[in-house]
Amino acid sequence: MPSITFQGIGSGLEVGSIVEAIVNAEKTPYESRLSYKESVTTADISAAGSLKSALEAVEEALAGIADVDKYQQRTVSGADDFISITSNSDASVGAYDIKVDSLAAAHKLVSEEIQSEEAVGEGTLSFSSGDNVFTINVSDTETLSEIRDKINDSTDNESINATIITDDNGQRLVFSSRETGVENAITVTVDDLGDSNHTDTLGLSRLASTNLTEATAAVDAQITIDNTVTISSSTNKFDNVIDGIDITVKKVQGVDDTDSRVSVKEDNSNIEKSLTEFVTAYNKLVDLNTNFGQVGDGNSGVMIGDSLLRGVMTKIRNEFTASFDFGSDKTMTLSELGVRSDQYGKMSIDSEDLNEFINNNVDNVQQLLVGTDSKPGFAASMTNILDFYTASDGIIQSRIDSREQSLLKIDDERAAFTRKMDSLEARLYAQYNSMDLLVAGLNSTSSYLMAQLDNMPGVVSSSN
Repeated sequence: MPSITFQGIGSGLEVGSIVEAIVNAEKTPYESRLSYKESVTTADISAAGSLKSALEAVEEALAGIADVDKYQQRTVSGADDFISITSNSDASVGAYDIKVDSLAAAHKLVSEEIQSEEAVGEGTLSFSSGDNVFTINVSDTETLSEIRDKINDSTDNESINATIITDDNGQRLVFSSRETGVENAITVTVDDLGDSNHTDTLGLSRLASTNLTEATAAVDAQITIDNTVTISSSTNKFDNVIDGIDITVKKVQGVDDTDSRVSVKEDNSNIEKSLTEFVTAYNKLVDLNTNFGQVGDGNSGVMIGDSLLRGVMTKIRNEFTASFDFGSDKTMTLSELGVRSDQYGKMSIDSEDLNEFINNNVDNVQQLLVGTDSKPGFAASMTNILDFYTASDGIIQSRIDSREQSLLKIDDERAAFTRKMDSLEARLYAQYNSMDLLVAGLNSTSSYLMAQLDNMPGVVSSSN
């Protein structure tokens, strides 16, 4: 826009108002069309994004239905002061009496007193505990604490901790196995170079197993099941001793203690829970579909008649009526399972029918929902349909990307049109200002001529 304008000095015309009216006559309808196009495109992006989010919520709920670990679960009870228990779907329904006979203990050996400054003796110490065997060399000047450090620092030592206990009579070297159980008992053999006697109570031989005191015996844990079967373990954990059940023992049961009672019951409550989450997500999608696709005077949905919305909803509804073929002319649908839709397309669950099917044949329910290695179930089939729409390169995201490009083009059009209007405004001002100067010049010439005529002899002014 020009920085200096002449507002009808010569002509008396309102040049600014005239230019503004001419520019607005072109600008207003064009900008209205752009704004309308922009609002429609923005609304479409928002609607497509909302549809994608609703479909993703349905997909997330389907993942719960497709989770095999949620089917044929087992609820195990019986944990008490003596045992703790865990289980998986392999656990057989039933009850078991468990008695804890003993807990696993780590082996511990203690040496006789040796003075802290005394050189213990020269030779080698060989240790074994479980599968681990290692040897250390001892010089003729090394004390008990130095031997301890060599044992603990040995890169071959994977099984034994060495510590020192100090009392009024000196130091005692303590060997403790890192693992519990009989198989991890510690054995120490000595090659005593001092006197070549490897088992006496002099020199390095004092650290041989035969000269050590057993502070704690190596003990296996033991349980008795149903007063019949006795089982041992080097640790306090008994994995899968009963199919699908792990038992950890915590305390020995005395003669007056009642055996622990482990009870395994079938628990399929997660099936209905997962289906309920899916139905909730789907019904929200139905509400969105109704809102976006509704028809009404001045209140039509933003995606009314849209093939995207119509297509995805049709495919989903078709999947609800599909049946799973178990072979031998046996089929099942979601409706038979108790998942049904009303006249408005919303889903609900008949818990009584669902639980009856679960109790009668939970395997078939799992096959219908999850599928088999050779045939996808409802969850997988529905997910494949939704992926076509919700994937990062899916049809909805492609549409959103396309609409966002359209918005960028609208911005470019608006910028180009603004430049065009600025140019038109400048041109009009230039034209009107030129005209105004011309009129001013003509008016000045007219005034001069009239003045000259008035001064001519014999010319009588009209005013006289």
